[in-house]
Amino acid sequence: MELYGYPLKAKFNQPRPPPPKVLPATSTMSASYKHRIPYHPESFSMPWMPNSYYKAAALNPTLSPLSESFPGLPPTKMVPFISERPNGVFSRHTLDDWHRSNMTNYKESETTRHNAERLRADLNRTIKDVYQQAKRSQGESTKNLGERVNDIEYWKSELCIELDAMIRETNSLADMQKRLERALADTEGPFQVAHKCLLHREKRMGIDLVNDDVEKQLITEIKIIRSCRERLQQCLDTVNSQLMCNKEARQELEKDLADKQMGHHIDSKCYQLKNSSRGIHYFKGVERIDATVSVPETWARFTDNNIFRSQSARAASAKLRASTESLLMGTADEMWRQFSKVNDAFTSRITEIANAKSKIQTHLAKTRQEIFQIETKIQVIQKTIRDKEVQLKVAQTRLDERTRRPNVELCRDAAQIRLVQEVNEINETLRNLHQCLRASEDMLQMLVRSKGVLEHDLVVKNNSLFIDQERCMGMRKSYPSTVQILGYV
Repeated sequence: MELYGYPLKAKFNQPRPPPPKVLPATSTMSASYKHRIPYHPESFSMPWMPNSYYKAAALNPTLSPLSESFPGLPPTKMVPFISERPNGVFSRHTLDDWHRSNMTNYKESETTRHNAERLRADLNRTIKDVYQQAKRSQGESTKNLGERVNDIEYWKSELCIELDAMIRETNSLADMQKRLERALADTEGPFQVAHKCLLHREKRMGIDLVNDDVEKQLITEIKIIRSCRERLQQCLDTVNSQLMCNKEARQELEKDLADKQMGHHIDSKCYQLKNSSRGIHYFKGVERIDATVSVPETWARFTDNNIFRSQSARAASAKLRASTESLLMGTADEMWRQFSKVNDAFTSRITEIANAKSKIQTHLAKTRQEIFQIETKIQVIQKTIRDKEVQLKVAQTRLDERTRRPNVELCRDAAQIRLVQEVNEINETLRNLHQCLRASEDMLQMLVRSKGVLEHDLVVKNNSLFIDQERCMGMRKSYPSTVQILGYV
């Protein structure tokens, strides 16, 4: 029959050895627990039956002989069992045996109690050492977790500072990118204006279609604007590439900061856990799982590399912003100076055309006046010729009538001579007058031709003046200002 006792608070996977006669020393007891299998919580669910402790109780006890010198009776001399006492009363042991058994039990009990006391003292020391070791280990772990939390907080602050600086730098570079785009878009207007000015000036007529200083300056302006546009476009491409680098560095910082925040939250939670905290459980075998991917050196180097990469990107971005600002100022100044040169050339050319037009108008007015006077003189000559022809008719009629005088009356008298002289004089005068008339008419034709040339030249000058002054300069008045070229608005 097996006796079932109450379950103990611990269970050993190996059978417990019998208690020694003499308890070992403390060091021996401590060494005896080094190879014990650790306690497992599932032992609470298994009943504990101390079979090894109670099997001896099921056997029939026997007593040893009274003394070593008493071997006992031989079988032939043994008294047969005869119930000499009434009612079957039979004494199996003597009173000395009873006292000796009691003394033996007392000594064994005292020895067992003494060993138990020593064991209890050793157990108290062991339990105290275990608590102190556990407290020391837990304190060191808590201290390490606190140091880890401080390290994470330091790198978090560094990442936050660098992330804020990177965000500000990226925003500044984005503003510079918008200024570049606006400046590049603003150069399209002056470029089209210069082209249109050249196309409009192709509509000049005649002698005014010349390769003057205005045309040279316009061609130079187109070249300068094209060069500025190319430089601005290259700078814009560089700014876009730098923005991508800044974005990548910012993403790395944000990712690292998010990991740091999660790690800080977890380590802070672990740092605040105590033996009395809620939510603590057993996780069997978790100490054998090594999911780490870095050591403190590589962990700190990773964040330091991210910060260094971000700082390098910020330095390159700041340098690029400075060079872009210089480029914007340089291109705006260069385009503005060329714009002023073209305007000065236009102003000078317009002044020259206006002066030429004024002179042409003066000459045209004089020519017209001269034509009027020549025409008047021609009319006078024609009237004189008509008068002289009438006078010639009179003289010739007189001579013709006098040819009809009879006989001796045909006298060459003074009248005849004078009439002949008068006819000759009139004929000479008529020849001179006709020559003067032809010369006047020729001169009139020349004046009319000159008038036509002057009028055509005046039309040409008016056309050139209209093109340069109204169309070209009218467009160039809407040229963007330096502030617009720099992209501030």
